[in-house]
Amino acid sequence: MDRSHKPSALTPSTTGPQPSVHSEQGRVIATLPTGDSVEVLLYGATVVSWKHNGRENLWVSKAAKLDGSKPVRGGVPVVFPCFGPPPKDHATSALPQHGFARNSTWQYLGKSSSESGKLASGGDDAVKLDFGLSSAELSEDAKKAWPYDFGLVYSVTLGKDGLQTMLNVQNKGKESFEFQMLLHTYFKVDDISKVSLTGLGSATYVDKVLNATTHTQSTPSLSITGETDRVYTAIKQDTTSILQDGKLRLDVIRDNLVDSVVWNPWIEKAKGMGDFEPKDGYKNMVCVEVGAVDGWQKLEAGDTFEGGMIVKSHL
Repeated sequence: MDRSHKPSALTPSTTGPQPSVHSEQGRVIATLPTGDSVEVLLYGATVVSWKHNGRENLWVSKAAKLDGSKPVRGGVPVVFPCFGPPPKDHATSALPQHGFARNSTWQYLGKSSSESGKLASGGDDAVKLDFGLSSAELSEDAKKAWPYDFGLVYSVTLGKDGLQTMLNVQNKGKESFEFQMLLHTYFKVDDISKVSLTGLGSATYVDKVLNATTHTQSTPSLSITGETDRVYTAIKQDTTSILQDGKLRLDVIRDNLVDSVVWNPWIEKAKGMGDFEPKDGYKNMVCVEVGAVDGWQKLEAGDTFEGGMIVKSHL
């Protein structure tokens, strides 16, 4: 895939240890000198592990398929170009739920230092991994279902205090297209009954558990006490924070995105999903998913769109 802003190569430093990056069996693993690490499958460019200070921050189902046979249940699946079941009257109507990005095999485009990003002050503090997907790499079925010429570059940056994931969408064709995108992140928590989310107060949301009715969140914090499936739109605050026992655990910072989904399947829905294990795993996860899902993003020929998140750990 051609990239107009190809990152410079990681320059070895003589002043100390450098991040290590290696690929094996369809995955890329990066580790900082601190021991922090990130692991990304080429299938779906799905981040399946992010460890900070020896602690895993992402939840992955024990029954998740990591062999490319179906989208991964857990981690950070990439949703593109449609969120949820596509509408019948739209150009994405022939695509499966959540589109094709999460069940396509991406190319690993290489690593670079990240000295100018929000997560790094020097080349040994962070490493950026780039993954690419274009129309040429899609299955024949996906090409027929969505026949646009596009290019995606997904950048995963591991920093000493956080993780950044950014999706760059380029329209390489001669006609405009519409899309939605979402980073369907499953965060690992100790006990969902002691978790609260802040940063969504006064925001409008569509509650899919309540027949897709529209509501406004009246409380400054949200607790998960049952099945939760809310699409928050036009959120004014950039950061949604996850608190455990009243203590700040993770900050999820939207970058050029104003929508977020909050999801937890709870008891019955977890039982009904064959790839959700253990069945009481809902007690140890919550999805906070940044995206552009309220309506459609229109991208003219030759234009690009970029959006993503920075997640900071407070442990």
